[in-house]
Formats: sequence, C-alpha cells, structure tokens
Amino acid sequence: MIREYYRPKTLQEALELLARDGLPTLPMGGGTVLSSPSAEAYAVVDLQELGLDGLEVKGNVLHLGATVTLETLLGVAGLPEALQRAIRQEASYHIRQVASVAGALAAADGRSPFACAMLALDASLEIVQLTSQEKVYLGDWLPLRRQQGRGRLITRVSLPLNARLAYESVSRTPADLPIVCAAAARWHSGRTRLALGGFGDAPRLVLDGPEADGAEQAARDAYSQAGDEWASAEYRAEMAATLTRRCLQQLNGA
Repeated sequence: MIREYYRPKTLQEALELLARDGLPTLPMGGGTVLSSPSAEAYAVVDLQELGLDGLEVKGNVLHLGATVTLETLLGVAGLPEALQRAIRQEASYHIRQVASVAGALAAADGRSPFACAMLALDASLEIVQLTSQEKVYLGDWLPLRRQQGRGRLITRVSLPLNARLAYESVSRTPADLPIVCAAAARWHSGRTRLALGGFGDAPRLVLDGPEADGAEQAARDAYSQAGDEWASAEYRAEMAATLTRRCLQQLNGA
C-alpha cells in the first residue's frame, strides 16, 4: 500500500529520499508493479521528472534511460527480432505503454522473457547512489537485487546491438508467460551466451564461452531440478535442451 508519494525534480533529491531511514521508499517508473494491492506500507519516488527517458546509440551499444518504456524500446530501429518477440511475450500492449525497462528487470522473476533475453545479451546497468556510481552486469545484479541496500537507483540500461540473438519458448497458451524459454546470443568473435527462463526467482545463465559445445546438456542439467506447479523437472529439462538446440540452429543459420 502506497503511504507516501514523492515526485522529485532532481536526481539528488530522489536519491536522498531513497536513502532515508524509516518507511521503506521505492523508485517508481511506470508503476505497473507498485500500484498493485499490497499489505506492506511504503513510500514511492516517482521518476518521471528526472529525464531518465532518453535513448541513444553509441557505437554498437544502445543506451536506454531507466524509464524508457518497453513499447518505446520495441520501436527502436535495429533491435533484434528475437528481443522484440520476448518483449511482446513479457507484457500486453497496454502494459508495455507504461512499464519501464528498469522496472521490468527489477520486478522480473524466472518467467520473464525480457529478463531472459537481456541476460543472454549481457546487458549492463548504471546504478547510482548519493556518493557513487557503478556499472553492473545484469547477470551479477539479478541474483542479489533483493539484498541491495537503500538509496540505489538504476539510471540506465545498456545492451549490445552487434550480437545475434535467438529466442524460443513454450507456454500453456500464446498469451501466457513461458513455462520454459531459452535465449542465446552470439558475437562475431564466436562468444556465445545462453540463458534459460521459466522457473525460479530469476532467469539463469547457463553458458558464456568462446563456443557453444555442450550447450544442450548444460541446459538439461540446469533445469534437472526445476519442478513446480507449472511443470515437472523432467519436462523442463528436456524442453530446455530442445529450445537451446533451436536457438543454436538459428544462430548457425540452419
């Protein structure tokens, strides 16, 4: 439940609010998550006035302000078609109009197609505090984001445009989030990253190396214990291997 609402005009003011003691204070981009009913009381810091909605391409990297919406990202020229499909599966058109890229990553669980694809692409985050600023890779940040202290704010999300991306998923219906999904990215150097989604608290990085040998078995092993109310571990393990094979075939041009 939102107890207090703030709309600061400067980043400094926002960071001071987020770092204060007392009532938990959370950043709000599109508000698609924080506006949902909750028994916990908290304050929100609306980021709309901070100018974090810009985007630019520098070299082979696309830099997105934290409050850029998923629908805006979807319309960026040169965005991999596989990432476009993941974004469309992530949320409906109306939700994409307001959901921010940083908010979607912060709220993502293991079934997030967007987070899975961004993990495969080795996306990075710019995170600021009152006295510091750091670049953090999504793969390092996702498992620890619930443990982060107060006063931290994502201001930018960056992803490469020089990597090929493949994305495959299975779900109960086309409108559902995936039971299993796989995203594989490959760079000109041959570096290949494979991420799996559909289970757990966050998508899982399965492979990051100079080649993709053993990727199917790695995917099968990664989900060998991934059973829940949606699917058995046996099903997920086999589908993870199958989707990985399809992704690699796409990257290989088969």
